[in-house]
Amino acid sequence: MLGVVASGAGGVEGLFDGLVRPALEAGWRVGVTLTSTAGRWFHEAGLVDEIEKATGLPLRVESRLPREPKPHPPVDTYVVAPATANTVAKLALGFGDNQALTQVSEAIGTDGVEVVVFPCVNAAHFRHPAWPGHIAALKAAGVRLVDGEDVWPLTEPRSGEWHPIPWQAVLDEVNATRP
Repeated sequence: MLGVVASGAGGVEGLFDGLVRPALEAGWRVGVTLTSTAGRWFHEAGLVDEIEKATGLPLRVESRLPREPKPHPPVDTYVVAPATANTVAKLALGFGDNQALTQVSEAIGTDGVEVVVFPCVNAAHFRHPAWPGHIAALKAAGVRLVDGEDVWPLTEPRSGEWHPIPWQAVLDEVNATRP
């Protein structure tokens, strides 16, 4: 079971074709959870029904009430793609202030659950003095990061230029978590 978590970064609208559909084709069962920003984008764009129909599971944004059953089965691997600088920082610090982050923060501390993160940040975020510490904390926790100049070329702030999300590199890292 693959838990796909996405935050509101440029390119997230390609999540279904870039990651969810190929993961399903690769044999994963997929459950999708979005941060509130990404959830608003997906609802506005009419993308929720397509994902729910393909996965057979509800797309999650909000947390459930204690009396409600869990809408997704237990997850073997989580992938956070794209992960904004805010999402990366919160995961590194163990924050779980929304449904998406709660799931992944718990997974980072759970034996036997793999976590893959694709940080989708610009050069200003990359140069922030806290960034190296966040990345080091995630790596120390065993999180598999999809990054590097060959995968995600950083752009200068205010340039307005964004590169496409390297969905195949993300999927390759996810597939590498299978025994």
